Amino acid sequence: MKLSPIQEKFILHWGEMGTRWGINRTVAQIHALLYVSPQALHAEEIAKTLSVARSNVSTSLRELQGWGIVKIVHVLGDRRDHFESMTDVWEMFRVVFEERKRREIDPTLQVLRECLAQSEKSGKEEALTRQRIGNMLEFLETMDAGFEQVRRMPTESLAKFMKTLGKILKTLGLMS
Repeated sequence: MKLSPIQEKFILHWGEMGTRWGINRTVAQIHALLYVSPQALHAEEIAKTLSVARSNVSTSLRELQGWGIVKIVHVLGDRRDHFESMTDVWEMFRVVFEERKRREIDPTLQVLRECLAQSEKSGKEEALTRQRIGNMLEFLETMDAGFEQVRRMPTESLAKFMKTLGKILKTLGLMS
């Protein structure tokens, strides 16, 4: 696949952003390539297009499939697996956010709850720690509940909600 300058710029930037989000650069670049590709691609084509090792492509594709944002598709007359990215950006956001929540937020909530329960048994010397862990737990539980509400919203409603929220914040002078 020959990349246009715009596709190349997007793929390189997505790789850079991936590293800032804690995602391997090649994983992010493969995702970006599949996202802008007009058709599903097989692993050899991905490796050649991005000039990366075939083994790295296989590992990256498994990770993207694990996240639920890339899937295998079959092409008539070709025995190889082809891959395509989810293209609905709202749904992609939900899937990625839900996976990050499962991997990062849920274990943190569990540890905070355990720490808070243990601190209840300790004396005054743990009062400040107990208060701060309690504040952190309350914050994360509030954010978690908010995410659950957003997750259940139909995509069209979520898009309207976000646009309306921006307008409200501007009207109230809370956002420029």
